[in-house]
Amino acid sequence: MQRIPLTPAGYQKLQEELEKLLKVDRPRNIQAIAEARAHGDLSENAEYHAAKEQQSFICGRIDELKGKLALADVIDPSKIKQSTVAFGAKVKVLDTEADEEYVFILVGTEEADIKQGKISLTSPVGRALIGKDVGDTAVIKAPGRTIEYEVLEITYE
Repeated sequence: MQRIPLTPAGYQKLQEELEKLLKVDRPRNIQAIAEARAHGDLSENAEYHAAKEQQSFICGRIDELKGKLALADVIDPSKIKQSTVAFGAKVKVLDTEADEEYVFILVGTEEADIKQGKISLTSPVGRALIGKDVGDTAVIKAPGRTIEYEVLEITYE
């Protein structure tokens, strides 16, 4: 199995979700199933079927999170000492055509969230930025146009 790169914050977030599922959601779901069973005929009981469906979702998510945590390769970006773009880098870039600056943080696929500026290493932008140094240009071929980002600053926090 392939290791899953995560920042310490990303690992913590997955652990917290797992704990909530195990200690809050699953017990609440078990109670909901018991209450629905008490209402009698299960074949016509919509509450029971909804609770069982929720139970299936919770169990699946628990298994998924356990698997991800077991394969996690936690990498602390603040301990990385290099000048080029790699996992955990906070990269300030300039879109040379639009003359707009953006800040991206390169993370694994599990942590990617474009609204927070976190992009996956495997995304087209992430792949184009990997290995670049300050002053280099990353070229991304997008459906609408070809985007050129000039790397202005690289930090590891």
